[in-house]
Amino acid sequence: MNATLQPIFDEVLSRNPGETEFHQAASELLDSLDPVVRLHPEYADAAIIRRVCEPERQIIFRVPWVDDAGRVQLNRGFRVEFNSALGPFKGGLRFHPSVYLGIVKFLGFEQIFKNALTGMPIGGGKGGSDFDPKGRSDGEIMRFCQSFMTELYRHIGEYTDVPAGDIGVGGREIGYMFGQYKRITNRYESGVLTGKGISWGGSLVRTEATGYGTVFFANEILRTRGSSFDGKRVVVSGSGNVAIHAAEKAAAFGATVIACSDSGGYVVEETGLDIELLKDVKETRRERLTSYAEERGGSARHIAGGSIWDVPCDIALPCATQNELDEKAAVTLVGNGCTVVAEGANMPCTPDAVRVLTDAGVAFAPGKAANAGGVATSALEMQQNASRDSWSFEHTEARLAEIMTAIHDRCLETADAYGSPGSYVDGANIAGFIRVADAMLALGVI
Repeated sequence: MNATLQPIFDEVLSRNPGETEFHQAASELLDSLDPVVRLHPEYADAAIIRRVCEPERQIIFRVPWVDDAGRVQLNRGFRVEFNSALGPFKGGLRFHPSVYLGIVKFLGFEQIFKNALTGMPIGGGKGGSDFDPKGRSDGEIMRFCQSFMTELYRHIGEYTDVPAGDIGVGGREIGYMFGQYKRITNRYESGVLTGKGISWGGSLVRTEATGYGTVFFANEILRTRGSSFDGKRVVVSGSGNVAIHAAEKAAAFGATVIACSDSGGYVVEETGLDIELLKDVKETRRERLTSYAEERGGSARHIAGGSIWDVPCDIALPCATQNELDEKAAVTLVGNGCTVVAEGANMPCTPDAVRVLTDAGVAFAPGKAANAGGVATSALEMQQNASRDSWSFEHTEARLAEIMTAIHDRCLETADAYGSPGSYVDGANIAGFIRVADAMLALGVI
């Protein structure tokens, strides 16, 4: 790390003890900024890098709610409003038992530069709770969401902070939260949340956007190498919203998607997964992949435990959660001939895994670039809300594809300009950072 940047990282460590995911995200960004510091001393003079590593606001609150048995339950809620130099804070809400301040800060920090890469006027933030929606009734989820929004509402607004969904937060949860926001404020402020239902202010393609966008980005990588998805073997980790739609779009581009996973293991189907059945099992019925394997019979194998990255593939799309693909898995992927890894989740590859992949010449697309399609389409939803308009699926998907192509090209051009030709990591980090840094300079010390 650059000698100018090391004290800043040391300060991040000392000011945010125990927040390992945030430390990892900050280190990954700062490692790319050496040429930026040398060429732009004005950023150091204005303490831009120090300031961008400190959230503008961190909100922690309790969330009491009553379960179906009449017992009072208690969870903790978070919202980290990290940087608003480019526009209102924008980023999802995650409901999962693993959520704590360090997770939310890592996600919010990544969101700053991801949002900047889209070229749209949105800042970065993130939030969530350690509430687990799995196994809860609709009534319990509604009561939790209403309690959560009873505190959060005072901190958000279409010109202030615009949350969306993330792990554990889909259209159902967004609906309950929006209803409570409307009830408390007496305003039908469509732009305050994204990921809404189509009939009440949502955008077509928003559900598919993160997965589709990841595949659009990977397709651009393949195009620059004179290749395509056609005939490629693809492995997708996870089986949630991002994973399913990444698999769907990869298959539409001619790939054979042979494996996906959930917390109980992974399923392999050499002839290609049945995407419609997968959607039915995971989205409609909310069942495990064992149900998928049972219904497919002998064509699909379910492996309990183990690593999905043991399955040989040409293209890997990690779409589950942070740090799921480690050094050992990366070595296996390289040994099996994988040529492209595009992150559909946020920071799913460990630093050692990234090193192994890039040293071996695998094209590696970091999440802040490859999975920016979700927030890009959220911004498109905000545009539609602001104009009281509604766009067709085809129009919105075309806009998404244009944005992902532009992000891909911006990453490559920036990497070339700053001495790291072909590095999507350096290109994404530097391009996103410079856009935010220039805005912060323009706004003064605030």
